[in-house]
Amino acid sequence: MMPALPTSLARAAILLLALAAPAAAQPAAELPEAQRGAWFAGDCADPRGMLLVTARSVARVDAEAPARLFRLAATRATESWTIATATGAEAPRIMLRNAGNSLETAEPDAKTRDDRLPGATPIAAWRRCPAPPPVLAALHGEGAAFLSIIENLEAGCASATPGVCAQAIVAQADVSGDGLLSSAEIARLARGAAWLAAVQEGGTQDVIAAAVGAGAVAGILAGRVLLESLDYDGDGRLSAAELAQDRAAFAAGAGTAAGRPLRVEGLTEGAGMLRGLFEGLMNLR
Repeated sequence: MMPALPTSLARAAILLLALAAPAAAQPAAELPEAQRGAWFAGDCADPRGMLLVTARSVARVDAEAPARLFRLAATRATESWTIATATGAEAPRIMLRNAGNSLETAEPDAKTRDDRLPGATPIAAWRRCPAPPPVLAALHGEGAAFLSIIENLEAGCASATPGVCAQAIVAQADVSGDGLLSSAEIARLARGAAWLAAVQEGGTQDVIAAAVGAGAVAGILAGRVLLESLDYDGDGRLSAAELAQDRAAFAAGAGTAAGRPLRVEGLTEGAGMLRGLFEGLMNLR
């Protein structure tokens, strides 16, 4: 019998299914191209912090302080700053501005009025580096990729057109380029989701590392769960059609007037017998 997934990773395992449901269109919120990408605080050889900026997200990961994630609901430009408001009960804000080859950020207190920003808020400076240190790349590389993937999935799945969301999922997660999802590609999504959840929860670097480590194993289970649930042609990979099966639209069949209704209890008993039969066959040696 397949081991159960931990609750947090079980959610990652059904990420594709959740995204396959059409989502509501999001309001305009976009950070300038010049501000996007990976930024580092301190020496490039041993940075004390990293800032990941995408079109609609900012993730800050520090060596010792809790991480912070901003999923943006709105942005507005002032004379020198881009002021971004994130989703959440307190609508947290982050301010960004380019300063030559650097990026400056400020995270004002929720009580600071808009017309007084940034006020006394400390300003952090970030720089580009030729490449992230190998340790940071190993720990945060898949998370950084997932941050941009999730935004593309949200955009693709905002359409109510049947099958478009499934096609977007396959297009974004398909590393090999064969138009299908393998268990490894699904596991990569689960690991990225585990990273994102740890950052969103304010985990320290050690907590994020532990979450990514757990995701490495649970991601494999997540891949198996989806493949064994949705791989209808048995080729060991998921297509957009399989992912959207019975989810992109209701079945067109209208049924038939022939036959007689079965008792629900009978269906339940039959399902239990079928499961018992399968388990018995699986345990034969």
